[in-house]
Amino acid sequence: MTTLAQSGIQITGGVDTHKDTHTAAALDSAGRELGARQFPATPVGYRALLAWLNSLGALVLVGIEGTGVYGAGLARLLAEENVRTVEIDRPDRKARRWQGKSDPVDAYAAARAALAGRRTGIPKQRDGQVEALRHLRVARRSAVQHRADLVRRIKAVVITAPDEVRTALRYLGDKDLLAICAGFRPDPGRMGEPAVAAKASLRSMARRHRDLTTEVAELDELIAPLVEDAAPELLALNGVGHEVAGQLLVTAGQNPERLTSEAAFAMLCGVAPLPASSGRTHRHRLNRGGDRQANSALHRIVICRLRWDKRTKTYVERRTQEGMSKKEIMRCLKRYVARDVFNALTRQNAHTAATEHPTATAA
Repeated sequence: MTTLAQSGIQITGGVDTHKDTHTAAALDSAGRELGARQFPATPVGYRALLAWLNSLGALVLVGIEGTGVYGAGLARLLAEENVRTVEIDRPDRKARRWQGKSDPVDAYAAARAALAGRRTGIPKQRDGQVEALRHLRVARRSAVQHRADLVRRIKAVVITAPDEVRTALRYLGDKDLLAICAGFRPDPGRMGEPAVAAKASLRSMARRHRDLTTEVAELDELIAPLVEDAAPELLALNGVGHEVAGQLLVTAGQNPERLTSEAAFAMLCGVAPLPASSGRTHRHRLNRGGDRQANSALHRIVICRLRWDKRTKTYVERRTQEGMSKKEIMRCLKRYVARDVFNALTRQNAHTAATEHPTATAA
C-alpha cells in the first residue's frame, strides 16, 4: 500500500504552542484535515513533531503561533532544517465564538491561515548577535524601569514621612535626594518610631537605586560592542546612539530582509499612518499599533534632529507655514526616520551577507 509520504501529497502544518506542549495539525493542498497530534515542548519533541509532519507527505509550509515566545525553539529547529515557516496570529474572537477553543482547533486554524496565505510574516531568526543583544536588553530595561520606580517610591515616602524628615528632603533634586538617603544611619533600636523607620526605608531604596545604576552601566558595556559590530551604518545616522540602535536592531531581528519594504518596517514600528477616510472626507489617523519600544526609539531620534539637524529644522519651518501642527509634523518626521533606519539596516545586512558569502556575490 502506498503511504502518504510516498504519494507526493503536499502538506501544510499548523502548530498551537504552549509552555509544556505543542499541538500540530496537518492539511493537504486542498485543505483537508489529515490529523492532529500533541508533542512535548522539548528538543526531542520538536524533532518528533517535524518527523510526524514529514511522514504525512511533502512538507512545504508550517504556520506557528507565537514564534517569539513558546514557539521559539520549534521555529529555530525548522529554520535549521530549511522548512518554510510563517508567523500566525491568534484566531480572532469572532472565529473562536463560532468554532470553539481547543488546541487542535487552534492548530488547524494556524494551518489554514498559512495555506490560504492570510499570514506571510517570516519569523525572526534567534541564533545570532541580535538575539544575544535582545537578552541583554531585557535585563537592562528591567533595571532601568525598576530604578525609575524606586525614585517614585522614594518621593512618595518623603511626602508621607514625619515633618522632620519631609522638611529636610522634599525640595532636593533627585541626585542629592538619593545621596542623602543612601547615607542615612537609622538607629536599629528605635525602629518603632515613624521617622526612624522612614529613614531606614529611604536608605534601603536609595542603595538599591545605586546598585541598579551600576548594573545598568555594566550592561551598557556589554551591549555597546554588539551594537557597533552589528550595525555601524545605523549608528552613523544622526541622532542614533547605542540604546536607540539596540532597540531598532531587536525590532528588525537578525534577518531584516524578512521585511519586504520600508513601509512594512514603518508599520512594524507603528509610524505608518492609517487611512480613516469616508465619503468626501480624506484623512489619516494615528497608528497606535506596532512595536511601541521601536516607536519610542524613533521618537528620540526625531527629538535629537529637531535640536541639531539643519534639514529637520528647515522641514519643520516649512510644514508649520503650511498650517500643520507640531504633533502632525512629528508623525511625518518619524515616518521619514523609519525610512532612513530601514535603508541603513538593509545596507548593513547586504554587506554582511556579501562578506560571509563572497563567492555567491561574485557569481
